[in-house]
Amino acid sequence: MASNMDQVTSQKIDPEEDDDTAELLGLQDKDFTEILAALEERDHEKLKELFEELGPYDKADLLEKINVSNREDFLKLYDDLFEPEVFAYLHEEVRKIILEGMGAYQIAGIISELDSDDALDLILPLDEEFQHEIIRKLSSKTRLALEEGLSFPEESAGRLMQREFVAIPQFWTVGKTIDYLRAAGNDLPDDFYDIIVIDPAYHVVGEIPLHRLIRATRSEKIEDLALDDTHPIPATMDQEEVAEIFRNEDLASAPVVDEDDRLIGIITYDDVIDVIDEEAEEDLLKLGGVEEDDLYRSILPTAGARFRWLFINLFTAILAAAVISLFEASIEKIVALAILMPIVASMGGNAGTQALTVAVRALATKQLSGTNAWRVIGKETAVGLVNGTCFALIIGCVAGLWFQDPKLGAVIASAMVMNLVVAGFFGASVPILLDRFDIDPAIASSVFLTMMTDVIGFFAFLGLATIFLL
Repeated sequence: MASNMDQVTSQKIDPEEDDDTAELLGLQDKDFTEILAALEERDHEKLKELFEELGPYDKADLLEKINVSNREDFLKLYDDLFEPEVFAYLHEEVRKIILEGMGAYQIAGIISELDSDDALDLILPLDEEFQHEIIRKLSSKTRLALEEGLSFPEESAGRLMQREFVAIPQFWTVGKTIDYLRAAGNDLPDDFYDIIVIDPAYHVVGEIPLHRLIRATRSEKIEDLALDDTHPIPATMDQEEVAEIFRNEDLASAPVVDEDDRLIGIITYDDVIDVIDEEAEEDLLKLGGVEEDDLYRSILPTAGARFRWLFINLFTAILAAAVISLFEASIEKIVALAILMPIVASMGGNAGTQALTVAVRALATKQLSGTNAWRVIGKETAVGLVNGTCFALIIGCVAGLWFQDPKLGAVIASAMVMNLVVAGFFGASVPILLDRFDIDPAIASSVFLTMMTDVIGFFAFLGLATIFLL
């Protein structure tokens, strides 16, 4: 038994295994140090050796984390180390800064090597005039693809799709399809998971997963093999709805169609994963009063973007202070009230934030709607009552023993129950109400919730103290 435990322990601390795991997780601090040292020495051969082990994502991570001076040196002196795919992985703010320092011809050269969806993402953050200047430098095929992509609404399926796909006529056989795929070779997309079956008018009539095609006999007809359950996505559909379809149907890819239901592109699961990640990140940031990821933005734009919500919070804080001022005489007589007030407000705010987070996320994923809204609100209110009762017993005993006043303990216990019930109710109901009025609940909910928990918490605690202690 001891020898087995020793073996398990040795496996857990095996440094070689830790190194292998670290490589899967991307660049480590020691890698940055080694690369930057080679850059400072202008050792091109050493850099080439180090970069051979890096993928496009790692190189993009490097460009994002190093300072502006080192980034400029890399791109000016060693641009041959950065393949076009690297720019597709860059954070939008960093990519914009880098591309704005390049010429239109250079950017056009990068775009020509990318899939159409990545090419479109590359130029979207740039000024419209600069976009058109770049597009004019491209081949007619790529130019048309980008111009079409730009014509679709922002955050739509048309912006998300790629124009490289595999489509075959419904009257082909499996054998002819396989021969076609082999002959096409490098003309095929780098990655594809389904073959789209179309009629002569380019309407989608079926989808065939690759594994199903490979298992079929050569003589079998495509129309007999194609799945009837197709998932054509309108090019104007919002990307959140696209992600919802992929999640519900467990899709690897789906065709995109125009207003005449003709096939114009395809969306793959990797693009949808990015959308889900972006939407989740967006909701998380908005809950904190940050409208977008500003990690790579300069100081003044970041401060300006955050100022608006801090300004609104200032008004809610003034409102809470006004409530406190109504009980100024009570606070002067019982100093303990000033000491205990923040506890009630803090607990209410935290409990409300928990309910708020659940509600906002449920709204974003369509798990919360008018059908179950009152059930969710009722549950969160009940949770507030249960937790409020538990914490009321704790804080009531602590306050009563601390200030040798059982009545004071009873007052803060009562206020705690009231505020946590209010926090649960408003934490769930405010996002639902804002959503009904087409106001983004992720942005506005926290401000209203803070106002309600602070105002009601202070009013309940100080009001009860005034009634029963004075």
